[in-house]
Amino acid sequence: MTSRVVLEGLEFHARHGVYDTEAVLGARFVVDAELHYDFARLPDDLRRAVNYAAVYDAIRDEVTGHRYNLIEVLTDRIARRLLQDQRRLSRVVVRVHKPFAPLPGVFRDVYAELALNREEVTS
Repeated sequence: MTSRVVLEGLEFHARHGVYDTEAVLGARFVVDAELHYDFARLPDDLRRAVNYAAVYDAIRDEVTGHRYNLIEVLTDRIARRLLQDQRRLSRVVVRVHKPFAPLPGVFRDVYAELALNREEVTS
């Protein structure tokens, strides 16, 4: 199966990070989510598909409703939640970008990525 839907560039202000200033000031986080499920010959009925609004709400809740020190942990929580909430998904790939990470130097982006199959969550 190669079908997927991608939600790209979901931006949120949140307070993840190990430093006290990150907890106080927060920063911009950007999430990409690849949603893998078989939608070949899918009837034109939202009840038979993955609901993108529900996916967005779950991602927003994980990013803005919780605080993690590590973006790796946030990435894992999002991936597992999507597979739990959306039973039609067979696989997800989640990227959490922290473009203004507190690093000493010039860089374009820092992100954590996790590809997770349903079998890895249910076993």
